[in-house]
Amino acid sequence: MKIGLLGYGKMGKVIERIAQERGHEIVARINRNDDKQELLKSDVVIEFSSPESAIENLKYCINKGIPIICGTTGWNNDIEEIYSLVKEQNAALVHASNFSLGVNLFFELNEKLAALMKPFKDYKLAVKEIHHTEKKDAPSGTAITLAEGIMRQTSYSEWHLGTSNKGTSVAIEALRENDVKGTHVITYDSPVDQIEITHKAHSRDGFALGAVIAAEWVIDKKGSFTMKDVLGI
Repeated sequence: MKIGLLGYGKMGKVIERIAQERGHEIVARINRNDDKQELLKSDVVIEFSSPESAIENLKYCINKGIPIICGTTGWNNDIEEIYSLVKEQNAALVHASNFSLGVNLFFELNEKLAALMKPFKDYKLAVKEIHHTEKKDAPSGTAITLAEGIMRQTSYSEWHLGTSNKGTSVAIEALRENDVKGTHVITYDSPVDQIEITHKAHSRDGFALGAVIAAEWVIDKKGSFTMKDVLGI
């Protein structure tokens, strides 16, 4: 399979290594000011850039009919426009707030735990994420997905950036520390005990592997998909 990379920073280089280890060829490595024309040689594009570049990158690939795997977060306000364009162009997109296989299992665990905890009002919910200081969006897309999973199972109806829940709004605490690949913690705390689930990424390899698996999966498919579709969960 011929893969184009849109965004060739730290993540792009890890994706390149993982893809080559799985027998794929990297035919384009595109950064912000590069000519995207090279992407036309690709069977699929994997996009990890920045929130400022993501919409333009997505529209380019969708309009050119190139399946695209998008791991950039921070552009959810435009997601319906992108989904409509995918449908209009009969294109293919896999978008996820996190491509890690472990994180996607964590999403499922989070929802199941939220449903179990709903009747027990003595337990106070806390959502926290920690990332490297270079991460531009806060809270992380992964933390937002976790909050949305909790909202589906409980009376919470929205989220906000902060440390204290407000009525039906889930607080997401976002911390930035040096050389943290990504940690997400869901805590239920009561006066007598505490229940906590944590996902901690040791390296970028997990995110890269998931993105490459998604690229392998999307070939010959049409529509907008998530990692739930890719993993069948």
